[in-house]
Amino acid sequence: MSELRDFVAELLERKGAAIEVVDRDGLEVLAPTHLQKAMGWPELTRLGFGTERPHGAIAIGLGDWLDRFVSLLGDEGRWSEREVRRIAGVPAPSDPEQVLDRALDLPNAVWRFQGMTATWTRCLLLTFRYTAVSDEKREGLIWLGFNLGTGAVVSDILARLRPVLAQMPDWDAPDPTTRRAIRPAWSAVTLAARVRPLLDQQVRESLEPFVRAMRRRLERDRKRVHAYHDDLRNSSLKRVTALGPGEGDRAEADRRREKLRIEAIEREYRAKLDDLRHNYALRVTVEWVQALDLYVPVQRFDVLIRRRKGERLVQLDWHSLVKTAEPPLCEAGLGRDRIRLVCDDKLHLTEPAGQAPCPSCGKRFCRACFSAACPRCGRASEARAMAVA
Repeated sequence: MSELRDFVAELLERKGAAIEVVDRDGLEVLAPTHLQKAMGWPELTRLGFGTERPHGAIAIGLGDWLDRFVSLLGDEGRWSEREVRRIAGVPAPSDPEQVLDRALDLPNAVWRFQGMTATWTRCLLLTFRYTAVSDEKREGLIWLGFNLGTGAVVSDILARLRPVLAQMPDWDAPDPTTRRAIRPAWSAVTLAARVRPLLDQQVRESLEPFVRAMRRRLERDRKRVHAYHDDLRNSSLKRVTALGPGEGDRAEADRRREKLRIEAIEREYRAKLDDLRHNYALRVTVEWVQALDLYVPVQRFDVLIRRRKGERLVQLDWHSLVKTAEPPLCEAGLGRDRIRLVCDDKLHLTEPAGQAPCPSCGKRFCRACFSAACPRCGRASEARAMAVA
């Protein structure tokens, strides 16, 4: 909560308020008119950030209050740039081939180290917020990272880099010389194509425990509703059986009444199931929160990939700030691990699933070469089918 207090204090000061820290968990705010209207506060307000609210203070926590504070920012800070200076005393890898041996796994091809160059690269760190609402609510953040210089997915590396950045108080804008040495940004179409499947997968993984618990609760409530209405229905059926085939107006009226009761029980049971379906329906929304362009120093490896009679030069970066090599480029698939298959035609690097057999005709084909459909039978590829859906 101290981080939230510091964030609120800095934000309110930027918006023209006078701030005084009254204790470890409190702020006194003298708010200008526009801030009073935006937040619904009087001119002098005390805010409490601890578990115990001081007398007369407004309790501030995550959730709705955080949304209201963020609304004050508008689009400020949603897209920013930062150059991370080289750290002295971090040497280049002494054995580049050993580094590549840990980073590259090519079951159907071979690689040869060609050279290493100290340079800069541009990494894009995207932050998304997801909200899942069913009978309960779950919120979370997803971070995705891409090396725009090599095309690799570097989410794990940037996750390790965030604590390093937090220890660097200086925020340096990119130097013009550094900008010129780095490849231009991806187009919006390319970025969307890379982000969408990866974001979908990571949101599903993050929500998996929540969905499992929701399904257990749904199954529990469904069994309870079924047991209750099944007992009522069986009781009515027993009464119908006890009446027997007796004739007469009274017996017929009793049988008709029990049959109507059974029909009413079945209608109520179906209605209760509809209520459960509505109550447990899962609604997931994902929104972009922030993007950060990071200009970071790297050692760039040139690697020659050979497959049968073809060969191709690819690049892979070793990030000196965390002393880790990124996974190789992936041209079909999510690209989160290091295993890549190399296709025969254009030497595309793909995940194993990117060269799997067609589910319809069984022909193996490269999803980077034929992204839309199988070249033999014309069946839409899995990625294309998901995009259309």
